[in-house]
Amino acid sequence: MTLILTNDDGIDAPGIRALQKAINGKGVIVAPKEQLSGCGHQVTTNQPIHVQRRSDTEYMIAGTPADCTRLAIKHLRQDVKYVLSGINAGGNLGVDVYLSGTVAAVREAAMHGIPGIAISHWMKKPMVIDWEVATRRTARVLADLLTRPITPGSFWNVNLPHLEAGSVEPEVVFCQSSTQPLEVKYRVEGDCYFYEGEYGKRGRAPGTDVDVCFSGNIAVTQVRL
Repeated sequence: MTLILTNDDGIDAPGIRALQKAINGKGVIVAPKEQLSGCGHQVTTNQPIHVQRRSDTEYMIAGTPADCTRLAIKHLRQDVKYVLSGINAGGNLGVDVYLSGTVAAVREAAMHGIPGIAISHWMKKPMVIDWEVATRRTARVLADLLTRPITPGSFWNVNLPHLEAGSVEPEVVFCQSSTQPLEVKYRVEGDCYFYEGEYGKRGRAPGTDVDVCFSGNIAVTQVRL
């Protein structure tokens, strides 16, 4: 089974290396050259996409996460069975799936009949992500999800919590995606508006992925096209 690994933080981001480690170095990395967080499902159709082959199992793409998936499954590999995206430095909970390049990469795979898993790590400032811990938790989740059947036209969205060192190991909770909006707040200076919404202050309806993750557990949702 060929696994494609991608992200929206860029090919040299620590998250994709942690993801690769979580699956014991397996898979082929096909990831963006640059950081493209929040690019959504943007694709490149009006200009060429440069592909740099770094090795037999690593390609750097001058395009978006969705571009990476398209190229991986249509040109770079002929036997793709799964697409993994992440580990994103920041949560992709609830309605974030419409904004996220991380999630777009696996949504694109689902459009082509290929299952996928997007993995993100909520960041609770001022703490920083411990990538060794993130690797261990991701490996635990993937060991389960990669063996589960999934409905065609859907994919898994996983969000890791941000816990203090020494905390009790989080549970894996299958839940529904929140439909509540992100906090929309701007600071106005003349004709300029500066976004000041705080991620941690978003709505967290009980039992939704936002609530599960913010409560300290691993939120897993099945998202349908």
